[in-house]
Amino acid sequence: MANDAAAKPLGVVSTNTMSTKKPGDAPKKREKMPKTVTKVLKNHAKLANGRPPTATKPQASLSHKKTRDQIRLHHVLSKQLAAAEAKGDDAEADELKKRIEDLGGLKSYQLASLQGQAKDRGGDSSTVLMEWLKPLAAQMAKREQKIRLLEVGALSTANACSKSGLFDIERIDLYSQAEGILQQDFMERPLPDSDKSQFDIISLSLVLNFVPDPEGRGQMLRRTCQFLNKHARRAFGEELQAVYPALFLVLPAPCIVNARYINEERLTTMMSTLGYVMLERKLTANLVYYLWQLRDKPRKDFQDFPKKQVNPGAGRNNFCVVLK
Repeated sequence: MANDAAAKPLGVVSTNTMSTKKPGDAPKKREKMPKTVTKVLKNHAKLANGRPPTATKPQASLSHKKTRDQIRLHHVLSKQLAAAEAKGDDAEADELKKRIEDLGGLKSYQLASLQGQAKDRGGDSSTVLMEWLKPLAAQMAKREQKIRLLEVGALSTANACSKSGLFDIERIDLYSQAEGILQQDFMERPLPDSDKSQFDIISLSLVLNFVPDPEGRGQMLRRTCQFLNKHARRAFGEELQAVYPALFLVLPAPCIVNARYINEERLTTMMSTLGYVMLERKLTANLVYYLWQLRDKPRKDFQDFPKKQVNPGAGRNNFCVVLK
C-alpha cells in the first residue's frame, strides 16, 4: 500500500550553468513544453513525493476489470457448455471446451479468483464472516474442540478464518491452489456417516454462482444440510446455539438484486424450506453476503421452486436456482 506521508527527496541535482548571455541581447522566450510531457513530469513528481522508493518491482497482476472480465467469461462459457451437453450437441460442446482451455481452463479461473481475493482488491470474503462472529470469539476460543468449518472453493490457507485460530478447517476445491486444500468436488464428496464427519459451519463463497446449471445450484444448497451437524449444538453455550450450525453464502450482488428468475424473497423462501433461517446479511456494490442457521430438517411438505420469472424487465440477468 502506498505510504501517505511524503518521502523526503534524497538529493537535488542543480541545472544552473554559467550564463552565456551577452550584454544587450534580448531575453529569450521560454520554450513551452508539450502538454503531454508536462503532465508526465507532474505525475512523476507526485509519485516521487507520495511514496518511498521500493527495493523491488511490484508483482505484476491483473487489473480489476481484467480479473472481473476473465471470471465472467469463464462463467458464461461454462453455462454454454452445460447447455450444449444437456442437449447432446457434441460439436458445440467440444468447441466450448476448447475455448475454455484456450483461456487457461479452470486453473486460469482460479488464479483470477485468487487475484480478486487479494487484500489490495478488498477481497477475502471471510473477513465479513469474522466481523459477524466477533461477539462469539471469546466463547469459541474457550472450547476444547474447535468449531469445525468446511470451506468449499477454498483459494487460500491464509484468509481471515484461517488466521483467527478459532476453527478446525477442512478446505476443498475443484482445483487446489495450495497445500492444505484438498482437490475435491463438494457434490461428489462422500456423505457423512457420523456426527464426527459433519461440520458446524460451511462456507460457500462465490461457489454457487459457478455451478453451471440452476438444478445443480439447488442440489448444492440441499446438500449442505447433510454436512451440517445439528446434534453438536447441544454441547454449545446459549450464544453459540443461536448461530450454529450455519452456512456462510456469498454471491455476486447482481445474482440477487438484478436477476430475472430469483430475488431475495424467493431465496429466503427456498432456504426456509430447507430449514435455514437468515441471521445476517450484507450488500455491497459487488457482493451479497449471508449467514444462515440450519434450525430444522427440510420440510416434509417440500415446495418445488422451478424456473419462474419473478423480476421481469429488460437488462436483467438469467441467474436462477431450481429446487426440487
